[in-house]
Amino acid sequence: MSQFTCLNCDVRFATAEVQREHYKTDWHRYNLKRRVAQLPPVTAEEFQQRVLSARSATELALEEQKISTYCNACRKQFGSQKAHDNHLNSKKHKECLVKFEYQQMTASAGSSSTVSASVCTRSVVEPRPHPALAAAAAGKGRLAFAERAKQVDGENVDDDEVDDDEFEDIDEEEEVDSDEWDKIPENPLTERDCLFCKQSSEDMVENLKHMSVAHSFFIPDTEFCTDLEGLLYYLGEKVANYFVCLWCNDRGKTFYSLDSVRKHMVDKGHCQMLHEGVALAEYADYYDYSESYPDNKDGMDIDEEVVPDLLDGDEYQLVLPSGAVIGHRSLLRYYKQRLHPERGVIIKKSDRKLHHVLSEYRALGWTQTQQKAAASKARDIHLMKRVQSKWQMKLGTKANKLQKHYRAQILI
Repeated sequence: MSQFTCLNCDVRFATAEVQREHYKTDWHRYNLKRRVAQLPPVTAEEFQQRVLSARSATELALEEQKISTYCNACRKQFGSQKAHDNHLNSKKHKECLVKFEYQQMTASAGSSSTVSASVCTRSVVEPRPHPALAAAAAGKGRLAFAERAKQVDGENVDDDEVDDDEFEDIDEEEEVDSDEWDKIPENPLTERDCLFCKQSSEDMVENLKHMSVAHSFFIPDTEFCTDLEGLLYYLGEKVANYFVCLWCNDRGKTFYSLDSVRKHMVDKGHCQMLHEGVALAEYADYYDYSESYPDNKDGMDIDEEVVPDLLDGDEYQLVLPSGAVIGHRSLLRYYKQRLHPERGVIIKKSDRKLHHVLSEYRALGWTQTQQKAAASKARDIHLMKRVQSKWQMKLGTKANKLQKHYRAQILI
């Protein structure tokens, strides 16, 4: 009797090598899952039958997905058989079916066989290509530009094969001429073309007026814009050549045509520039904010590096011209303190109001004896409250009611 067995699958093996290979099979893994679910194991033949039936069911489901059903009575197309079956039980289909049968009966002179055969039509649906491939086939999109660039590069390469002996070792890297770079297509949109529709105006001013009225588009910080025409040309290049939304700015969905990115901006209300955060550096060539600087002077170089003048400083802190103090990180614990050295001394509260109230009480018959009794009673009440809170604390500690959620420790 062999010593190599699998208790999970209830089989025996001649050698240890066959046993190890068995542990790697799908049959063994399937029986492991059945054992976890407390089910009996299956034999190899039964497992093979289940695999074949699962594959056939998967292939049948894939074939059904490729077949679409068209209802001639309602003139509707359905992508799955289940949707078509639900449609057949609908009230609207039954009404349309009566009209359709009457028309077919009239046209075919009472031949009912042709009527039942022509109500539903089944056809195979061809898979749709990816939008990028469809745009490339039509000569549009980024893939088309890349293929054109490869074709241009392929024309410059000779078709003759070169032997390995003809190659030479070159230590230095060859410089690539600027003419050999991938050529970027020209911008089809000018400063007179709308960025969000196909409207073309007479000049740039009319175009800006159209985009403002029709699409609520505006140029941010117009008073600091130095090259308005160049900015509009750059925005048109982003939309027309790279198909980038002006508001999403490479953060959202990828588009493959000019019409798709225009439709996205109009539908989502993204007809505006992203002019905040990191996007400010993108439009730095078209803006000049030097006039808003507090120390602006005529003829000053805005790109010159500014070195702040320090009014005072030592090893642990620096005082800037604005009055702000920059401290060393070792003094962080002291800077976190919330001190108010400028606040005034607290003045002792006046007892004039208290004396006025006591005089009113005395006028009503309040005596010194009653005052002492009231003070004694107040002290007694205060003491009783302290004792009561103390006993409540002890009781809560013993009952372990300090925790909001308590679970008793169970020894397993």
